[in-house]
Amino acid sequence: MNVEPMTTADIDAVLAIEERVQAFPWTRGNFADALTSGYAGWVIREDDAVAGFAVLMYAVDEIHLLVIGIAPPFQRSGRGRALLEFVTVQARETGTTRMLLEVRPSNAGAIAFYKSAGFAEIGRRRGYYPSSAGREDAIVMARDL
Repeated sequence: MNVEPMTTADIDAVLAIEERVQAFPWTRGNFADALTSGYAGWVIREDDAVAGFAVLMYAVDEIHLLVIGIAPPFQRSGRGRALLEFVTVQARETGTTRMLLEVRPSNAGAIAFYKSAGFAEIGRRRGYYPSSAGREDAIVMARDL
């Protein structure tokens, strides 16, 4: 497993993963805009193929995990945990003191994953996510770094 900065050349592979793992995926434009805006993007490479990714936005002394995904063949292998810890180390090195994220209440697996990584619920955003039933809240979680 090799973690490298995400580049525009990675967007197609990242988008393919995102479309497989999210019911309401980011678009190509979302990923391109994030990179153009200077957000931190990282990819996991396995034998020259992208196996996972994360995009984060720095804001003063906090970092916001905007999106993270692992290709289905590599899920439950520790790669998601390794990527989350990698970006945590990167954030600490910049002086960041806290990481934030949003997660769907319906995504029990992700909530358990984040809790096991030290995140705790700090709030809710009402009607934050689109869903097949209209809108779904977001659980806001944070972890001190």
